[in-house]
Amino acid sequence: MIDARCSCGAVSLSLPGPTRLVAACHCIDCQRRTGAPFGVGAFYPVEDVTISGAPKQYARAAASGGEVRFYFCADCGSTVCWKADNLPDMIGVAVGAIADPDFPAPVRSVFEQSKHAWVEIGGVGVAHFEQGAARKSSS
Repeated sequence: MIDARCSCGAVSLSLPGPTRLVAACHCIDCQRRTGAPFGVGAFYPVEDVTISGAPKQYARAAASGGEVRFYFCADCGSTVCWKADNLPDMIGVAVGAIADPDFPAPVRSVFEQSKHAWVEIGGVGVAHFEQGAARKSSS
């Protein structure tokens, strides 16, 4: 088990361990949410994550047409996780809240249409998307 938490520790998450589904998001909303040029999330099945504390929620429209709900600490303001209507069985966890420099790197880089020109998400097998990373249907 590993832990993720806000800056002050009032909100924390218990996670089963590292996940292979890590994504960097360059959308304007993630830039504004994080105060950085992109956000990085680790995705877990909802039933595998335990949330402690009393996070506040902020909901906004997502590019998918659904809604995404962000959970943050009311005291320090740190976003710790989020849930999106288009991924109802998954929860995104802010990799910065995990605070482990050995945590796996992103395997997806999404909304690169608004990526800062000097940012590069590289590595073997990283999938790059101009918009979201919706599953591609087989034809």
